Amino acid sequence: METTVLAAPPRLGPLYRAAALRRPSGGTLPERELRLDEVRVDLAHLAEYDRVCGFRLRDELPATYPHVLAFPLALALMTAADFPFPVLGVVHVANAIEVLRPLTSSDAFSLSVRAEDLRPHERGTQFDMVATAAIAGEPVWRGRSTYLRRDGGGSPRKDAADPPQPPKPTAVWRVPRRTGTDYAAASGDRNPIHTSRILARAFGFRSTIAHGMWTKARCLAALEGRLPAAYAVSVQFKRPILLPATVAFSAGDGHIAVHDRGTGAPHLTGTIVEPRCADADEGAR
Repeated sequence: METTVLAAPPRLGPLYRAAALRRPSGGTLPERELRLDEVRVDLAHLAEYDRVCGFRLRDELPATYPHVLAFPLALALMTAADFPFPVLGVVHVANAIEVLRPLTSSDAFSLSVRAEDLRPHERGTQFDMVATAAIAGEPVWRGRSTYLRRDGGGSPRKDAADPPQPPKPTAVWRVPRRTGTDYAAASGDRNPIHTSRILARAFGFRSTIAHGMWTKARCLAALEGRLPAAYAVSVQFKRPILLPATVAFSAGDGHIAVHDRGTGAPHLTGTIVEPRCADADEGAR
């Protein structure tokens, strides 16, 4: 796989303009990886991200924060002319993160992003965007975002894996309407379904919806101080959270979940386990 080392993070403005103009091209995923070296954390940006997602201000980075730093690289790959799908036509359906050792706000690290595993799905086609943070060539964090390119329309359906009854809630959260715009500003993910009620309706939603990665981050913020130094957290994004909303969060026995407080419909389900061995993962590729 070819690796392109960037001198600076891609600018999001031109990438969003490219996303609006992209049309399906078909074909395969590009055999290309983008890498950014000597990544350093902007403390003001980290503080804003912490505020929006509910994390405490501290030196250790939230497990979801490197995903935000890798987002411009992922968007650069997904808006390139050789990428087979337009960004506005894909749905983020799952995300897995491995914290192999904590990253801190004083660390300098490299970030690399690639696309892989194009595969058929009963509702279209799936692929993964894989991000890795490394220090001195050693991976310390990994993220894998799974996207679905749907063939045709249709509303979300109930999955066979959905629990028949929602788990007992650990907490109840009120999610205000501004959550979409606040997270968009903190993360750079300005998909209009999260920020514009008019455009959200154009995509079939009654109102703006919360970002899936905000929901995942909010779950981990609720567990701060109770997570090990190294862990893997995998989630599936189920039904969108229509803003504003009141949702129930539950955690226990290595499982996390967010569901609608009134109907019990799941918004997110996931697990927290020990991370995989880094050497074994590298050998498998």
